[in-house]
Amino acid sequence: MDQDVWHRRSVQPFAVWLNGFTSDELDAITAQGERLSREKATIEDRGRLEISDTIRVTHTAWIAHSPETNWIYDRLWRIGYHLNQTSYRLDLSGLSEQLQYTIYESSEAGHYDWHVDHSTVTPVPRKLSLVLQLSDPADYEGCALEIRAANSIETAPMERGTVIAFPSYVLHRVTPIRAGRRRSLVSWISGPLLR
Repeated sequence: MDQDVWHRRSVQPFAVWLNGFTSDELDAITAQGERLSREKATIEDRGRLEISDTIRVTHTAWIAHSPETNWIYDRLWRIGYHLNQTSYRLDLSGLSEQLQYTIYESSEAGHYDWHVDHSTVTPVPRKLSLVLQLSDPADYEGCALEIRAANSIETAPMERGTVIAFPSYVLHRVTPIRAGRRRSLVSWISGPLLR
């Protein structure tokens, strides 16, 4: 695992770990995700999960924690823990949800409008969101992960194998995809309630 950690400024809306996974590992994760059954992604509205084609157009599948996938969970936890220690210092306990394999398709103008990852329907509070870039940015156009930082919008790096981390309460979106297909792996690190 490459120890190349990138920091944009002292107070940053997100932190980045470059080359978190090798090309072969990314191919293995993608193959695992492609074997799973996909569903239209939902949003949370007043404690209920529902489909909203205006806010979120994407398909998801869930990679369960098992002996076969333990290496993915372990790597994401170690990267997330390190980025948290150097950037946010949130009180974290571990990955408590399945990994979300996400696909944005240009044929349906896939996107996810402004939202936060904090949820009232998850068993424990999400504290840190992690996004692993599975696709090569040459394979698609648009579909940028943007994070709202006060009065500016910051665009996360798109290099394959990069892990982007940000507090789950931070406003972010994925812009519409104009061509191709983008795949990513999303996970959340949980912890005690903020206090």
